[in-house]
Amino acid sequence: MPTVLILGASRGIGRELVRQYRADGWRVIATARKPHDLAQLAQLGAEAHELDVAHAEAIAALGWKLADEKLDAAWLVAGVYGPRDDGFPTQDDFDKVMHTNVLAAMRLLPIVAPLVSAARGKLGVLSSRMGSIGARTGTTGSLYRASKAALNSVLRDTALTHGPQGATCIAFHPGWVQTDMGGSGATIDVAHSVRDLRATLAKATHEANGTFLNHDGDPIPW
Repeated sequence: MPTVLILGASRGIGRELVRQYRADGWRVIATARKPHDLAQLAQLGAEAHELDVAHAEAIAALGWKLADEKLDAAWLVAGVYGPRDDGFPTQDDFDKVMHTNVLAAMRLLPIVAPLVSAARGKLGVLSSRMGSIGARTGTTGSLYRASKAALNSVLRDTALTHGPQGATCIAFHPGWVQTDMGGSGATIDVAHSVRDLRATLAKATHEANGTFLNHDGDPIPW
């Protein structure tokens, strides 16, 4: 039975990843912060672990729990948008967005990527087209954009470090998805996005290591 780790599975894309992988017979390890969400993940058949990605001690504890795992796939989904306006960012807003979207990745990926390498598996990180510099045409959500551009850099470093050991590491734009973050006016539903993400990661060859892809597999410029 293949094993997948989903970091940030309390709702939206993360929760749907759990549901679809379980429906296909995978062993699923998933994380969330709140007891209610952990209970719901367990009801879906996942092995649920409490994790607040903003706390270094919690990340270290998860690493200890997973030390002997070999992961066929892993997803880093946890993230926040932050302020909707583009005024002068507060220190609290900056810290929350950057700690969740960037610092957490810098702490988690060095723990998770070796477990993926051990199975010659695949690692997907949920970025956003908004983090692309080459494809950028707007400036809304500037703090979120900056965080996702930084996350892309972390992913690329992870690919360079762990690709030679067998991991295939990819940054993904999930689409404009009907989640709490994307809103009801988004263009695709969660199930559609997750089906595409899973299919694209599954068929990716090692040559895709270190790339930035749309949910359907189309390349996105950094």
